[in-house]
Amino acid sequence: MRRHYFISDNLDDLNRLEKRLENRGVLHSQIRVLSKDDAGVEAREHLHNIKSIMKYDVVHGTMLGALVGVVLAIASLTLGEYTNLTSTYTWMPFVFLAVVLFGFSTWFGGYHGIQTPHKDFRKFESILNEGKHVFYVDIDLEQELMLEEVTSIYPELEKAGTGSSAPRWVIVWQGKAIDIATHTFP
Repeated sequence: MRRHYFISDNLDDLNRLEKRLENRGVLHSQIRVLSKDDAGVEAREHLHNIKSIMKYDVVHGTMLGALVGVVLAIASLTLGEYTNLTSTYTWMPFVFLAVVLFGFSTWFGGYHGIQTPHKDFRKFESILNEGKHVFYVDIDLEQELMLEEVTSIYPELEKAGTGSSAPRWVIVWQGKAIDIATHTFP
């Protein structure tokens, strides 16, 4: 799958575009809108806004912090082993220090990540600050011609490039999870 980015300043056009894409077989989990106007996106029937936590690098930052925390925890335990302080003071202070270092590093990584825009969306910061919206579609190669046909109807829609997408099975799973959540537990 490949992700196609488009820029527009008209949410109503994006709403119609998403409806057309869904009518042509594109799953709603394949389509998202990145915008600073979350209320405007939510007010449209077909538009699917990016969840606020996914707009930031929280997951990446937390994972990086956890990796640093593991290294620091191992260093703490290694320090205890090679200094022979464990025979005098027991392992408890070193284990406690390892747990604290791991927890703090993980928290700090997440804290830093929640303040950093997601790496895929950083390039659109100036566009979003101008009040425009980024519409993206994750599609299979056989759907590319259909995407060209549908987007050609909207001349004011500006192409903003392509990028990597989540694997197809993740996108399908997201769509099924959303369907279960909205239709089973309304």
